[in-house]
This record gives sequence, C-alpha cells and structure tokens, in this order.
Amino acid sequence: MEATESTTNGAAYGDKEDTLRPEDLSELLAAGTKQVHEKAENTQFVKDFLRGRIRRELFKLGSVALYYTYAAMEEEIERNKEHPHFAPLYFPTELHRHQALASDLQYFYGPEWQSQISCSPATRRYVERIHQVGQEDPVLLVAHAYTRYMGDLSGGQVLKKVAQRALKLPSTGEGVEFYRFDAIHSPKAFKQLYRSRMNELDLDGDTKERLVAEAVKAFQFNMEVFDELEDLGKGTQEEVLDAGVPVHGAGGDINKCPFYAAKTAASGGTAYACQLAMVVLRHPAGQVLFATWFAALAGLAAWYIM
Repeated sequence: MEATESTTNGAAYGDKEDTLRPEDLSELLAAGTKQVHEKAENTQFVKDFLRGRIRRELFKLGSVALYYTYAAMEEEIERNKEHPHFAPLYFPTELHRHQALASDLQYFYGPEWQSQISCSPATRRYVERIHQVGQEDPVLLVAHAYTRYMGDLSGGQVLKKVAQRALKLPSTGEGVEFYRFDAIHSPKAFKQLYRSRMNELDLDGDTKERLVAEAVKAFQFNMEVFDELEDLGKGTQEEVLDAGVPVHGAGGDINKCPFYAAKTAASGGTAYACQLAMVVLRHPAGQVLFATWFAALAGLAAWYIM
C-alpha cells in the first residue's frame, strides 16, 4: 500500500503491521488500562450516546468539556514539544483538536461562544491535572495524549454519524468538526506510527509503570466528566417533565449555575420548542413515538471511548 507522508514531524506511515513485544509501552498501556477502559465504556452517558440517546444541550456541554480538556493538553504539548520524551509524538497538524472544538462551539453557541461557556468542576479537575504534569513531569503527557488521541481515531466517524442523525446536524459537518481529521488519510496507519513512536521512547521500567498509572487516571477523569453530564441530564429531564419550565425559574440566579447560563444563552428561540417537545412526551402517544425513534437509532451505533 502506498505510504502517506505526514505533514509534520518528518514522518511517513503506511499500513504494515508492527511487531509488538509485551514490554512495549503501547502494549503495557493497552493491558494496564483494559479494566478502566471497559468501565468507562459502560457508564450510562456513554451507553446512551451509543444508542443515539443524545440530548442537544448535553452534547453541547460535552463539547465544552472537551474544549477545556484539549486546550489544556495542547497548551502543555506546545510547552513540551522539544522534550525528548514527548517530541517524537508531536503531531499538531494531524491531531490537535481545540481549534476544531472552538468551531463546534461557535456553531452551537454563536459568535460570542467564549462568554457563554464555563468549565465544569469535573472538567476543571482534569484540566488541573494536565497542567500539573505538563509543568512538573512532562513525560506523563504521553499518557494523556495516548488516552485521548488514540480514542479519537478509533471510531470517530461512527460517533460523528450518530450525533448528526440524533441531533439532526448538517451533513456538511457543522457541530462535529471535532471528529474530523483531515490531515490523516489512514487512521489505522497513523495509529501504528504513533504506537511505534511511543515504543521507541527511551524509558525505564519505572517510568513505564508511572505512565500506565497516569493513563488509568486519565480514564477516571473522563468517567467523572461522563457522570457529571449524566447527573446534569437527570436534572434537566426532571425540570421539563415535572414543570415544563426550568427549575431555576424567574427567580433563579444564573450566575450561580454556569451550565444553565450556557444553556439559556445558547438555546435562543429553540428553548421553547425543546420544552414543548418534552411536555408532549408526558402523554402516552408521544412516549411511544419517542421510544420508536430511539429504537431505530440504537441499531446504527458503535462505540469508542471519548
């Protein structure tokens, strides 16, 4: 197969199979995170995404969480791009996501999107850890980059289609730029290159063990974000089904709830329509139609870790 030239880092990659050894970093990471990876895939938020049960507001807030995460990670990657334990994995053109996420947030929140979003508590803890390792122990950035980017390349097109169908997003890609890797022509080949670069890093056994432990932490941070979104979704559902209007009401203090502030600012004229749709779902006929629609979507989905 014809090799594809990478646009950065002087790399060329093809589809040949790697010869892997148990002591290779990529193998240690895969084995060491297997259990937590499976646990993350079985969180309720992830399972709902798999079935196409995606509410627009939660998808937007999920994109906000990803934006803050990738902005932090890529800031630290830029800071450490010449570090000997990270430089071989520096692929900004191919991999960096925060600008794509900025485009998605502009689509959902409008031109003033930066003033409409806020970093959630779970995301803030994730971001703080990324900054800590980037400034104090840069080799651990390898674990965070591996956890995020390799997952992004392992099924992103499927998730993109699930989101587009469930949220009725434009087929031209607005709102799901995060899942597009235009500079990577063969995700399989690029992942092989990336793992090969990881395995060639000059690391001792203790450092490899610390990287596995950090990758486990990265999955745990992701699960905390998933759980936070799931809890937020439960609260949103109760607001609409029980009262038909947000529980904050006219007397609520938006400044004390950044999530609600973001939702209110972003929804504009669609907020009433969403509330009306949820009111309809209180009736048996509406519930049947709703269940039928999601059952059709469920057969189309496949999951990869976010």
